[in-house]
Amino acid sequence: MLFASALLVEAQPQGFPGFQMPETHPQYANVNYAGDDLEAHQMDIYLPESPQQDRYKVVVAIYGSAWFSNNMKAMTFVSLGKPLVDAGFAVVCINHRSSADAKFPAQINDVKAAIRYLRAHAADYRLDTSFIGITGFSSGGHLASLAGVSNDLKTRTVGSTTVDLEGTVGGNLDQSSRVDAVVDWFGPVDMSRMNNCESVNDGRSPEAALIGGAPADLPDMVALISPITYVKAEGPRFLVFHGEADNVVPHCQGVYFSETLKQAGRLAEFVSVPNGQHGPVTFNEDTFRKMTDFFVEESKK
Repeated sequence: MLFASALLVEAQPQGFPGFQMPETHPQYANVNYAGDDLEAHQMDIYLPESPQQDRYKVVVAIYGSAWFSNNMKAMTFVSLGKPLVDAGFAVVCINHRSSADAKFPAQINDVKAAIRYLRAHAADYRLDTSFIGITGFSSGGHLASLAGVSNDLKTRTVGSTTVDLEGTVGGNLDQSSRVDAVVDWFGPVDMSRMNNCESVNDGRSPEAALIGGAPADLPDMVALISPITYVKAEGPRFLVFHGEADNVVPHCQGVYFSETLKQAGRLAEFVSVPNGQHGPVTFNEDTFRKMTDFFVEESKK
């Protein structure tokens, strides 16, 4: 089920005809972090089933959909959430606006809004926000990585283009949107080298839909949507997974990102998975254990 789900996210991103979401049982379901009525601004909060403490450190998890979906939070838990809950974390699976709903930076604005909301309402959901980790797969890995490399960065300018990364979605602007550790599962992180690891994709690509035009025509935006642009010597540490047989997001994306993170002193480990595909094989017992061990260790710092 896990592997089939991961493939389905990429194979049918625009509506999933005939597909029924897996049944999940969050302790807090459909919490709206933006104060509106959008399904895209809902999240589910899962706590360990056998409570051992009053509050739980947090991992935010984001689905992959090529940025085409605005309601895949249940799939996130099926794909990544269970081992994290079992490791003792509160797991927060968030929705975000799709590229059809709004163009970038709406998606990262939503992620940061959800994090601010969690800090503002931590006591309501038994959360210990002294540690907030973040993870995601595919386009969710992109957003998780972007959240990590843009800690404390309100805006960023490349060339003549400026984007508001923080945004004002949901308010709670007195709260921080910082994250403390990142696990990137095969996320696209350098949009300038998505085509054969050398150049931009064309105007029919998911990233073209995300920025509202052909990447070749919008080089500033290509840089601004790429987490690799933002890597610096400060900020959270990263664990990066990428399958060597990934035919959706090229394996070189994980290589490029890990090399840049390592140079900046921000890489904990790059796990290159032999025969790993875009979900299948890459998701396995060993990689899940590495993820949970990483978050546990980072949460102790």
